Amino acid sequence: MQVVCLEEKAFYALFDKVVAYLDEKQKEEPLQWIDGEQAMAMLNIASKTTLQKLRDEGKIRFSQPQKRIILYDRYSLLDYLEQHAKEPF
Repeated sequence: MQVVCLEEKAFYALFDKVVAYLDEKQKEEPLQWIDGEQAMAMLNIASKTTLQKLRDEGKIRFSQPQKRIILYDRYSLLDYLEQHAKEPF
């Protein structure tokens, strides 16, 4: 086993670079499937019932990989918002 020693300043500089890299990578590729809380925030709704209604009416795509886990398609939510966008006069 090899041990690498770094000065505290160098360690934190490396740590900051890794965090910045991960943040940038996450911004590049948003996840296609998001949870209910993120979907509600994206649609600006506060009720899980409203989200379920949209799901039941087939207005948004979802996946249920397990009994208690429901994931929503981010692009379906964007399409739903786009369909209900009003053009300016």
